[in-house]
Amino acid sequence: MKKGEFLICFGFLILLSVGYFYLSVVYVDFFKFSVSPVKSYLKTGSIVYFIFASLIFFTGMLLLLERRDPSKTLAWLLILIFLPLVGFILYLIFGRHPRKQRITHRKRVQDPQLYPLDYSSYHSLAPNNPAIQEKARLIALIYNNADFPPTARNKTKVLTDGQEIFPAFLAALEKAEKHIHLETYILRDDQIGTQIADLLCQKARCGVQVRLIYDGLGSRHLSKAYLQKLRSAGVQIAVFFPVKLPFLHRKINYRNHRKILIIDGKIGFVGGANIGDEYLGQNLEIGFWRDTHLYIEGDAVHFLQRIFLQDWHFITQEYLNLESHKLFPPTTTQTKHLVQITASGPDSQWEAIMQVYYYTIATAQKSVYITSPYFIPNESILTALKTAALSGVDVKLILPAKPDHKIVYWAAMSYLGQLLASGVKIYFYQKGFIHAKTLTVDSLVSSIGSANMDQRSFSLNFEVNAFIYEKEIAQQLEKDFQEDLRSSQQLTLQDFRQRSLGHHLLESIARLFSPLL
Repeated sequence: MKKGEFLICFGFLILLSVGYFYLSVVYVDFFKFSVSPVKSYLKTGSIVYFIFASLIFFTGMLLLLERRDPSKTLAWLLILIFLPLVGFILYLIFGRHPRKQRITHRKRVQDPQLYPLDYSSYHSLAPNNPAIQEKARLIALIYNNADFPPTARNKTKVLTDGQEIFPAFLAALEKAEKHIHLETYILRDDQIGTQIADLLCQKARCGVQVRLIYDGLGSRHLSKAYLQKLRSAGVQIAVFFPVKLPFLHRKINYRNHRKILIIDGKIGFVGGANIGDEYLGQNLEIGFWRDTHLYIEGDAVHFLQRIFLQDWHFITQEYLNLESHKLFPPTTTQTKHLVQITASGPDSQWEAIMQVYYYTIATAQKSVYITSPYFIPNESILTALKTAALSGVDVKLILPAKPDHKIVYWAAMSYLGQLLASGVKIYFYQKGFIHAKTLTVDSLVSSIGSANMDQRSFSLNFEVNAFIYEKEIAQQLEKDFQEDLRSSQQLTLQDFRQRSLGHHLLESIARLFSPLL
C-alpha cells in the first residue's frame, strides 16, 4: 500500500471510529431524562457502540500496519463497518497472519538448500530450441521467479477426466519398484480412495517406499481406520497443517492444494484432480466431473519430486539421502516435449503462478482459453483479460454452471460484467461440474495444474502447475476446450444486464468477502 493510500484509509478509519464513538455518547445524552428501564437499555446501547468503535479502530489499525493490497484492506474495512462483531471474528480467523512470517520464512530459507538440481542444461537448450527462443521471456520469468528451469526431455499426455486419470494412476502405481510419493489436497475414504490405499499398502509390503502427504483441512474427514491400515502396511504419512476445528483455526488460510504423484522419480502426474469418487462422476448431485491432469515421463518429474521432498521436509523435518533412495534417476525418454514446472505459496517471495498467468495473458497475440472452477481474479488478472480482449485477442472463459460453493459463485459473477463489456466470451459448463484448471495461449503455451484463477490460489495456498511449450499439447487442450464449449451455454452482456436485483445484491455482498474466498 502506497503512502497516500495508507493516509486516506487511516483518515477514513479515524472518522468512522469517531462517528461510532459520537453515537455512543449522543445516544444516551439525548435520552438522559428517560425513565430508569429505558435509560438502562440506552446505556447498554452506548456501550455496544463504544465496543464497535473500538473493534473497528484497533482491527483497522492492524490492517493498515500490515500494508496489504489496498483493495483487500478496503474490503476488510467494509466488512468491519457493516458487520462489526462478525467482521472482527472473521478477521481473527481468516485475516490475521501472526504466524505467517515465521512459518513461511522457515520454508523459504530451507527449500533452496534442499535437493539442489543441476541447471546447466537450461543454458545449453536455448540456442537449439525454437520454443525457448519464442517464449524466452516467459521461461525466464518462471526461472527467475520460482527457480524452475525448462526441461526438454519429456513425454507428456493430457488426461481429461476421472475415467482417464485414475486408471493411469493405478497403472503407474502397479509399476512402482522403488518409491511412491503422493501429495493431495483431498483424499477420501470411498471406493477409489480405498482402491488406491489398498494398492499403496500392497506396494509398501513388497518393500516399495511409500510416502503420502495430505492436507489437514481438505482431508479432515479421513477415518482413523483408513489411516491405520496405511500405517500398518508401512506407508509413511505426513499431514500438512492438521486442523481440528476447521472454521476456528488460523491456519485455514495456508493449505496444501497441490496434487502430485511420483513413481520411482521417473513418472509424474500433476493437475486438478483430488482422490475421491466425485472425480469419477459418482456424486449424484453434481453428476459428471470434468477435470484435467498431465502425465509426465522425463526431466520435469525431478522438479515435481523436489517440490514433494521439500514439502515432506517442511512437515516432518526428515531429509532423504539422495543416493540411498534413488530419488532422481537419469531420464531415458527420447521424446522432447518442453515442460517447465512452477510452484507458489505463502512461502514464495513472489506470487509466481499469478505473475505467469498475467504475463501469458497480457502478451497473447491470438487466443487465450481458460477453464477454472473458481474465478475471483485480482486487479492484475482482470486488467490483463480485458486488455487482451480489447486488443482483438480471442479470450474465452469456461466456468461451472453448477457451483459447489454458492458464495464463491456469486462473488465470481460480480466480475463478469466488465469482462463481457470488454469482449471476453464467457461460457457456463452444463454437462456437470468443470474442475479443470487450464490455460492455453496462442496454440503454443499451456498450463495444467492445481491453481484456480482466484486470490486464494495466487497468494494463500501452496500450488503447483506445469507449463508446456508444445503445439501438440496446446492443440489437444484446445480440442478439449472446443468439446467443452459444445456442453456449455454462452453468457451474453445482454443476459448479464437482465439479471434480477436480488442476484445483483447477492453478487455485491459476496464480493465483499472476496479476501476470504
